[in-house]
Amino acid sequence: MPHSTYQRQKNGSAVITPSTRVIAGSAASFNLIYTAGYFGIDDTGSIKIVQRYASDMAKPQFDDPAATNYVSVEASNGAVLDARFDVKQNIRPWGKTLYIKIVKGYLREGDKIIVRYGDPRNGCPGIRMQTFCEKTFEFKVLVDAFATCDYVELPESPVLEIIPGDAVKWFAVLPTLRRIGEPFRLSLKAEDAWGNPVPGSDQVIRLKANHPVKNLPDAIQLKPGQFAVEIENLIIEDECELAVEMADVSGKYLGQSNPLRIAKSASLLPFWADLHGQSEETIGTNSVRDYFEFGRNRAFLDALCHQGNDFQITNAFWTELQSVTREFNEPGRFIAFPGYEWSGNTALGGDHNVIFLNEGEQIHRSSHALISDLTDGYTDRHTSKELFETLRGRQVFVYAHVGGRYADLNLTKDIDLQYAVEIHSAWGTFEWLLHDAFSVGKCVGVVANSDGHKGRPGVSYPGASLFGSYGGLTCFLATELTREAIFESLLRRHHFATTGCRMLLDTKIVQPDGTQTAMMGDIFDTNDENVLLCIEALCSAPIERIDIFNGTNLVETCRTYGAGDLGRRIRVTWEGAEYRGRGRETCWDGSVELNGNIFESATSINFWNPENPLEQESVSRLSWKSLTTGGFSGFEAILKESGGGTLTLHTPLMSKVIELAAIGFEDLIFEAGGLGRRIRMFRLPNANHVRKINLNRKIRLNRHQRNPLYIRVIQEDGHTGWSSPIYVNRS
Repeated sequence: MPHSTYQRQKNGSAVITPSTRVIAGSAASFNLIYTAGYFGIDDTGSIKIVQRYASDMAKPQFDDPAATNYVSVEASNGAVLDARFDVKQNIRPWGKTLYIKIVKGYLREGDKIIVRYGDPRNGCPGIRMQTFCEKTFEFKVLVDAFATCDYVELPESPVLEIIPGDAVKWFAVLPTLRRIGEPFRLSLKAEDAWGNPVPGSDQVIRLKANHPVKNLPDAIQLKPGQFAVEIENLIIEDECELAVEMADVSGKYLGQSNPLRIAKSASLLPFWADLHGQSEETIGTNSVRDYFEFGRNRAFLDALCHQGNDFQITNAFWTELQSVTREFNEPGRFIAFPGYEWSGNTALGGDHNVIFLNEGEQIHRSSHALISDLTDGYTDRHTSKELFETLRGRQVFVYAHVGGRYADLNLTKDIDLQYAVEIHSAWGTFEWLLHDAFSVGKCVGVVANSDGHKGRPGVSYPGASLFGSYGGLTCFLATELTREAIFESLLRRHHFATTGCRMLLDTKIVQPDGTQTAMMGDIFDTNDENVLLCIEALCSAPIERIDIFNGTNLVETCRTYGAGDLGRRIRVTWEGAEYRGRGRETCWDGSVELNGNIFESATSINFWNPENPLEQESVSRLSWKSLTTGGFSGFEAILKESGGGTLTLHTPLMSKVIELAAIGFEDLIFEAGGLGRRIRMFRLPNANHVRKINLNRKIRLNRHQRNPLYIRVIQEDGHTGWSSPIYVNRS
């Protein structure tokens, strides 16, 4: 829905100077100069300078001219101005608003308002810019020339281009399973400190595989302007588990790929997808075409879907979106699905992702809240129940989502529709949503996606905003890379979810003779009291633990080491959320101090904001700024002495003094209320190199009810994976 267009040419103009490229996340100083038009601006009139909701440019401050993020405002004619900033004071998605009001005087045509962002004149080092790249980072200027609060949008908005910084980390991406002799590709790229892909500058990267690979070069060169390299037609002629290491020309280690299993045979192959994110046509960043190009060429996804908020999807954009998905869909190479996010209010059912098999389907919005054309308003479905009843029988799949609005599964528990729950996204981790599905009797699979707003589907870093997590991925186990095969995987719940890492995960139930009865996602009936659950995980980092669940009940926690292997390494983590809704962020800013011991080293876990690192202030004190939105963060430390001394913990929710000798094999857990808020402390071996585990566990079944058996795998790097449940009905 546009702002007023009344006499736009007579409401003035705005420019940015200097209008240069700006590095993402850097401190910058520049001026936005508004020049009044024919009407001027009357006494008590105002302007708004608005940015997209997705932007995480630092919040301006107006009080300390020597401090970071200082912004000054000045009228060229001496009129007195008042400035304030609010993250939500304008029509979505242009909510972030610098509001400047004339409190004494007025402007004539040609008078100016000068806004100095990061005003350097009194020592301000600059304002921290948006942390992700954007071709046209726009400052939309709205003018209330008549002091009526009816704002006119200027015809042209000043823009800056946000570009990546220097490369600080390298990534190598392999598929996770292929058959002997089956061609595969290795994809490589570099990222800056904020997760933006960095173009090459003639870097040479050496490659070293742990197994012979046909057609793999010893080194590759990332040419100037080249954001990624894909090495095609790689082949391995025998069974193995492949990993590829990267090093620079001096031999310095740069990183290792995720693991790839080469199997003699496999009926299903894993394909990686992010089926939930947005572009600038709704509330995201960069165009929908940029969105699909990024997912395919820089995130190295196999499948992608665009999920714009329905009340912002015009008919014109719905047509354009389907044209783009049709164009990008390439069976065997990259799959693009059409879809949208049904964004109903929580009381009416909450967010759900609608994914169509093919183009040409009717969009049924939750409302036309931000769409002025109401000619198709009759197609709206205002409740999730109405939506489900309309979609039933069509080639469509639906995810329950937790974002600004969380899905209420009770409203649709009696309607049979293909269904999964999104257990993780950039908004946080929501295992409780899976438990909601159990409580209403639904057999669902688990998925994870980014719900990215920053133009980086598949590798969605939260940046400096209140998004609490790195975006997730879903691995579909399918016969081939086509729309139909991915949909078949969805229908059968043959998929698993991760917080963004690429692991290989398998769960199945087998008979005593070794024959498989059910795999991940299957529904299985039995008269037996017990079943044998077989678990395999091949991970991208050492395994911290595997949790086995029967529904909401934690059956067992399995580790790759025993109590006798523990050393001087401890972990302290915090997790959970305030509650289910928008304000779920929980602040864990805090510190720990040692008495009678020292920290030899300390490393953060799931600290995604480079501006807020774990600080080692001394050999006995650590401090941090951290928030969680359902998932977990924390640190691990190596102690000088294994058991001596005490640890004193301070956070806003609790303070504790713990004997270090009490931190052992089993978790020490301190509950903190809210939605699963707690602190854990436990000890690990000094080193753990185990990335692969095979487990067989006899699971006792609950009688006369459904038993949803699933696992949660936690890696030492903080990433997590969940299997879709096997639903065992014991009669």
